[in-house]
Amino acid sequence: MTVNTSEVSPSPSLFSPVSLGKIELANRIVMAPLTRVRAGSSGIPGDLMVEYYRQRASVGMIITEGTYPDHASQGYVGEPGIATDEQAAGWQRVFEAVHAEGGRIVLQIMHAGRGTHPDINGGRRILAPSAIAIDNKTFTEKGEQPYPVPEAMTTAEIRAAVEDFVAAARRAIEAGADGVEIHGANGYLLQEFLSPAANQRTDEYGGSPHNRARFVVEVVTAIAQAVGAERVGLRISPEVDLGDVFETDRDDVLATYGTLLDQLRPLGLAYLSVLHAEPGGDLVQELRRRFDGKLIVNTGPFGGQTTREQALQQLEADHADAVVVGRALIANPDLVARWQGGHPENEPRPELFYGPDAEGYTDYPFLETA
Repeated sequence: MTVNTSEVSPSPSLFSPVSLGKIELANRIVMAPLTRVRAGSSGIPGDLMVEYYRQRASVGMIITEGTYPDHASQGYVGEPGIATDEQAAGWQRVFEAVHAEGGRIVLQIMHAGRGTHPDINGGRRILAPSAIAIDNKTFTEKGEQPYPVPEAMTTAEIRAAVEDFVAAARRAIEAGADGVEIHGANGYLLQEFLSPAANQRTDEYGGSPHNRARFVVEVVTAIAQAVGAERVGLRISPEVDLGDVFETDRDDVLATYGTLLDQLRPLGLAYLSVLHAEPGGDLVQELRRRFDGKLIVNTGPFGGQTTREQALQQLEADHADAVVVGRALIANPDLVARWQGGHPENEPRPELFYGPDAEGYTDYPFLETA
């Protein structure tokens, strides 16, 4: 009698090692950058965050939640920062805990751009490519409020933002991160420059696809020069219309992201992370070709929670070199062991994704305690 073990046998592709630049992954399951807002008003990672990341160190690589490079760029109440030495020291404890468990971790640097509010960033100015507000509301310390109209950045402010990104990357690497991921997705500042809906400038940073890509090229290049390209990843989300970026013209999307990656290709970055509904589709695979490096893919909110079978399918179809997983890792800190052994999974509790304490954060059971 033949026994079908396909559902419980580990796949060589999913559980085999891979190198992303100088970052050596034990497997190809990557933890998504998941906003969890547990850093308090100081933005300093504390014991709770140390434990949360330590618990998930068995994945091939952890990408931290979005972390602000300067106080004005903070996008969420309770978001961690890497703008001060004190915040970097908090992250150092996180990195040490993950490394003690044999894990790898990169810090995602995220500038919210127009996606914030004075009641989130301490009353500081809101800067963006153009003075166009997001037509929505955001949660602040004073409750839900409409997004304000941002100020259009001057060229001097653009240069200062590049320096803030570089300083944040240096702090992260000096604190012990294995690398940094630059957040160029989800409608935040870098994608605002890429999007013709958010960027209506008439100077060298607006207009043509090449000009709209200029700021992202400058940020990524400066960080690569500062900390080493082999420790730098970039996240993009072409056609994912979050934060009113509205990238609806496929030809423009390809022209914009194509010229971006053409210019970044010679740097030899560690990886490109793409959030898209169709990782195996023509757009993502063309961008992969233009990048000519390691690709990790993330289907995010499209199609529900990523399953073991979906992750296997992406790798076996050669759509990517590793797969980014979010909600399944929120609920299953030992997801690698569960997927390797074909064990049942905990169900995530979305109502506790964002909160101040351990509930729904560090209290999901491991296999041995379930």
